[in-house]
Parts: sequence; C-alpha cells; structure tokens
Amino acid sequence: MLLFKLTFLLLWTLQTAVGVFGGGGYTDRTDALPLMVANAGNSGQAAISSLNSPPFIAVELCREHFGVHPCDKRQNISDYQFLFPAIDFSLIETDEDEMWKANVRETTEELTARGLKFMNWLWTRKEKEIAIVTHSGFLFHTLNAFGNDCHPLVKKEICNRFANCELRSMVIVDRSMTESDPATTNYPGKIPRGLDLPSDAPEEDGGGPKTNSVI
Repeated sequence: MLLFKLTFLLLWTLQTAVGVFGGGGYTDRTDALPLMVANAGNSGQAAISSLNSPPFIAVELCREHFGVHPCDKRQNISDYQFLFPAIDFSLIETDEDEMWKANVRETTEELTARGLKFMNWLWTRKEKEIAIVTHSGFLFHTLNAFGNDCHPLVKKEICNRFANCELRSMVIVDRSMTESDPATTNYPGKIPRGLDLPSDAPEEDGGGPKTNSVI
C-alpha cells in the first residue's frame, strides 16, 4: 500500500509532520534532499532526512481557521521551500498568504465547507493510506459534518476535539459502493449494514460486526 503525507503550512505543523514521518538524521548527500534543514525556525533541531520516508505534500485546503489572528497566517512559500526542501509545495498557488485577512475572520460555515472540499479532494488520490497533519480546529469542524447517520455515541466519538499531537485512525467509506465488490473499495472487508454503533456498545443477539468511527 502507498502511504503519503499531507500537511498544512504553518511552521509547527510542518515540523511535527517531518518529525513523525521523516527518515531520521540527515547527512549531506547528492541523491536525497533533507525534509527539514537544521535549526528550521530557530528550533534547535537537527536536519531530518527524506530517505525511507513517504512523499510529503503541502495542501492549503486543510489549514487552520484563518483571518484576524497573526498566528493563523502562514509565511511565504519560498521561505518554507528553503526550510523544507523535500516537501512538495506545488499545489499552493500563491507565494504570499492571500487567504488571511487582517480584519476578516473565516466563518465556521466557510471553514466547514473548505473541510468538505478537502475531503472531496482526498477521494481523487490513488493512495490507500494517507496521514494528515493539521490543526484541531480544522478537524473538529470538518468531522462534525460527518456521522449523522451513525449511532449518537459514534457521532460523539467522531466529533471529539483532538488533543495536542493526538493521532487517530479513520476509515472513509463511500456509501454508494457498499454493494460493490470489496476489492473495489478502500475498506478491508464487508461494510456492516444498519446503524453504526460505538466500539464499546454491546452487540445485540443476531447482530453483525460493528465498526468504529467510519466516515
């Protein structure tokens, strides 16, 4: 299976992504660029290698709630390209942050719509396993749009806010493909029929297997 990494463009998010999924310490060589140069953002951290690591792609759709607050404004892409040479920034259309406005805050509805656009973009990828490193606010509002046909406790699990550096694993299922050959879906096995139940809910007599946090 192919694994690739998506991240958004704030410095600490990029640092977290390469720290978790990078290839370890970097030594100068001609066949591989570093994922991160030494002391990026005055972090005091050593350079990180891109060897034996998945491809990294920066995507602006999954950025944090933006506008008004300076902490939610990104640097120029040219600055990031110097600090993170092996990350692919080709999907970012402008060098400067043209989405952030000093006097206009993105609304919750706009953030959710952007999150759904990002999820639709994910469907266009051929990879089976995708790691997304982003911000808790973006994830909270995006995932709140899912799970309305699940058991209420499952909906609650999906919509819980993420803790700092928390890792969650989710399976995204296209409900229109539930009758398809399992080999054509991105799900290891049959998709259970009926209402989705939380992982700790007791099974009823005659009930089939239950799934957890499927969106």
